[in-house]
Amino acid sequence: MKNIWYLFYNGFVIPLFKVALFIAQLFNPKIRTGISGRKKLFENLIIDLAGIDREKKMIWFHSASMGEFEQAKPIIEKLRAEKNVNIIVTFFSPSGYNNSLKYPHADIITYFPFDTPVMTNRFLNFVRPNLAIFMRYDIWPNMIWQLEKKKTPCFIVDATMRKKTPRKWLLARSFHKSLYTRVTAILAVSNNDVENFSSFKINKEKIKAVGDTRFDRVYQKSLQAKEKKLFKENFFEWKKVFVLGSSWENDEEALLPAVLKLLKYDKELITIIVPHEPTLLHLERLENYLHGKTKLIRSSLLNNYKNERVIIVDSIGILLTLYYYAHVAYVGGSFKQGIHNVLEPAVYGIPVLFGPKHENSQEAVNLAKLGGGICVRNKKEAYKNLRKLLSNETLRREKGKICSDYVKNNIGATQKILNEIYKFV
Repeated sequence: MKNIWYLFYNGFVIPLFKVALFIAQLFNPKIRTGISGRKKLFENLIIDLAGIDREKKMIWFHSASMGEFEQAKPIIEKLRAEKNVNIIVTFFSPSGYNNSLKYPHADIITYFPFDTPVMTNRFLNFVRPNLAIFMRYDIWPNMIWQLEKKKTPCFIVDATMRKKTPRKWLLARSFHKSLYTRVTAILAVSNNDVENFSSFKINKEKIKAVGDTRFDRVYQKSLQAKEKKLFKENFFEWKKVFVLGSSWENDEEALLPAVLKLLKYDKELITIIVPHEPTLLHLERLENYLHGKTKLIRSSLLNNYKNERVIIVDSIGILLTLYYYAHVAYVGGSFKQGIHNVLEPAVYGIPVLFGPKHENSQEAVNLAKLGGGICVRNKKEAYKNLRKLLSNETLRREKGKICSDYVKNNIGATQKILNEIYKFV
């Protein structure tokens, strides 16, 4: 079957992919950036590899983008602390690549080559990894086939597989089975994921449930966040803080009317709005909506703070630290297409609210079942739950403890993954 899929993929899928990329780059600047960034991929790689000590083993980590790389970081950092190895990190997306160029624990950071037989073979001949680690789901057929050909072990780490996934449909099942059977190990997040991977008739010895490094990462980052001082001492003394995190317009349409109503009745409440994309257009739209209804200020102007009730964050990279100050948090994306990371506020022991589209997050589903997470479907439910949590300290603490316990009880995946990696390092 491999030969059939090889011919199909390289004779049909890859040419179609190239045409789609060429057209898409005309309209999408992100795709354009990714294409132009790969033009000197091998030239830059030769330069970077010139300074590498080839006596050390080369461990390669690949992530689709920034979110998956966050899951790789606990593994990379503990690996570097315990073993004398070279680390190369690749990304498919330009956002992951550009935002990680200064990451200090990798020797080389570069793009993943386009998945053609020539490109993948050339990449592996240059890098010569002793072990390849693909984070979560971003595996590419030609690269997997080339790794097998070169007898290079490869893992899928933090692997997930839904019961109802397109990967199990008709011919897609056969295609993915041909890839998964060629992977050395699949280190899955849960027993459910192991069961779903097993339905591809893969050797069961290849698949293990080891947990999710996102728990380790978010716990690690929360300890660091507590040391950061984003606000002056006692800035929020005698206040209740609600953080509306990673919000899209759909989230704000449901939450902001509830916030404005609460601000009228609860004089201690301060709301921090953190747009998922703090573009000028998004910031101005928020300000226009709130203008005349409450006092507001942008976070970049906090030196001029005069008791404004709403703070709009106009920078990126501080959301996890902002959750540290919150009494209650809402995690966005869940009125649009899929929820963002609920673990980031949960680690601080606060109740977490989210919208109806949260099935993409097993953590959100679990928190809702346990009672620490609360799904709100409209403005009325948002107001009702926020008012209850902000006025009942005992209830707020009870639900917050459920959230923090959930995170702490799931820490430890990093070491289990390293135990598997050390068999090859």
